[in-house]
Amino acid sequence: MSNNNAYIVSAVRTAGGKKNGSLSQWHPADLGAKVLDELVLQTGIDPALIDDVIFGCVDQVGAQSGNVARNAVLASSLPESVPGTSVDRQCGSSQQAIHFAIQAVMSGTQDVVIGGGVEIMSMVPIGASIKDGYEAGHGLPFDSVGMKARYPGVYFSQFTGAEMMAKKWNLSREDLDNFAFSSHQKAIAAVHGKYFDREILPVQAKNAEGKTDMIFLDEGIRYDASLEALAGLKTVTEGGVITAGNASQITDGAAAVMVCNDAGLKKIKTDPRARIVAISVVGDDPIMMLGAPIPASHKVLKAAGLNINDIDLYEINEAFAPVPLSWAIDLKADKDKLNVNGGAMALGHPLGATGAKLMTTLLHELERRDGKYGLQAICEGGGTANATIIERL
Repeated sequence: MSNNNAYIVSAVRTAGGKKNGSLSQWHPADLGAKVLDELVLQTGIDPALIDDVIFGCVDQVGAQSGNVARNAVLASSLPESVPGTSVDRQCGSSQQAIHFAIQAVMSGTQDVVIGGGVEIMSMVPIGASIKDGYEAGHGLPFDSVGMKARYPGVYFSQFTGAEMMAKKWNLSREDLDNFAFSSHQKAIAAVHGKYFDREILPVQAKNAEGKTDMIFLDEGIRYDASLEALAGLKTVTEGGVITAGNASQITDGAAAVMVCNDAGLKKIKTDPRARIVAISVVGDDPIMMLGAPIPASHKVLKAAGLNINDIDLYEINEAFAPVPLSWAIDLKADKDKLNVNGGAMALGHPLGATGAKLMTTLLHELERRDGKYGLQAICEGGGTANATIIERL
């Protein structure tokens, strides 16, 4: 590896649109184009200097198929000379897109790369690529002879994994609901404090009702959230602890982060806002599926030469409440630094866009607090996880 540093120079996200909400009729390529254009606007860069656009997207079917990253470039103001490619590392897809961007600029083979993601879950539902492909007669992803031999009789399910995590870490339904409630409370406080204003790109509503006002705020936040209401929700499985209230929300959104090396900084003549300290990706138990942020975080801390108390803020995706809670127990992390402005239970989880969305929030919150280090990790289908440590400059 070369001695090139990797820096974040700009990061932006749309608000999270709730299921069938204000962003539900946006074409994914068009919403992706919006965040690309905004990065160019914020940095004042000549867009022809962008070496690549890498977008995460989980369900690459229908409107999200045909290489949505390239289609977002072609829907934007960027010139045709800018390529694009789409990646799927399940829920960590855009964190992986950012990692690929980081690796490209650190290698010195490219100088300016955008990593981001988009997912319009209202239009392309979760699991659509599996369901639509199966119904078209194209088989199932987990039907391989090798996988069945290795995991006989296993039905891979995130819900099963979330229940297994809660059990392993002795997390009660009350623990999960309390954390979900706090997610909404923190998000409400962030809205009142206008903390999201700098990171959210307002876009026009496009939905079935013909709504066209500008969307400035995440639509999933429940301003009337109560522990009583959360306690009243039915569990997904009988005798379980996971409910719709202590799991992430179906969400539409896009986010993108511009990354460059030292040569790139000279080209684009803008100041870096953060330095990439370390990145990691790991594989873990695919049956429990959601526990990999723990080993990924241990690995990235070791690579950075830091310990958990050196980190000022943690963004651990709230796919299900047991994920950040078990992570905090294992890493002995200060919960006051965890998802400080709320997480996916309140703000939503737009699958392929979530990694870049969280990175955008992490950067802006470090800046607001004058913090130094931030750590982000996301659990992913198949039992993998990415982790990233950034240093605010």
